[in-house]
Amino acid sequence: MAAGTFTLYSKNKNNLTTASLAGATVKLALVTSAYTPDVTVAGHSLWSDASANEISAAFGYTAGGVTLGTLASTAITGGYKFSSANGVWTASGGSIAAWRYGIIYLSGTVYSLVNPLVGYFVGDSTPADIPATSGTLTVTANASGWFDVT
Repeated sequence: MAAGTFTLYSKNKNNLTTASLAGATVKLALVTSAYTPDVTVAGHSLWSDASANEISAAFGYTAGGVTLGTLASTAITGGYKFSSANGVWTASGGSIAAWRYGIIYLSGTVYSLVNPLVGYFVGDSTPADIPATSGTLTVTANASGWFDVT
């Protein structure tokens, strides 16, 4: 499934540089509709602001989400775009729980913050929950990448 429109968390936006992303462990986690994103400057900034609403770590989904591979920051006019390999989970022994939002964050301490949030997207344009998945769940970035910063 293709990821919806990506929204950056304002509080960390100025810290996002190609250098901060290049050496980072970038994760994609899935949260339920109980989470309400707050992207204002005074809003959410750390994974701990959202993690209480993460889907259950069961049946192929791992707590904290999946590490994204093949990270790339590509120059565009006035900034850069960020892309990566898809986020993939394979259900095993049951279904991966229903989810509403995908959240990308940096794992570890980056620019003096522990697990800073990057941005989120709604899994369904309705928005509605993405139903439980019993096979392979693949979340695909948009063709232009996850996001761009200008």
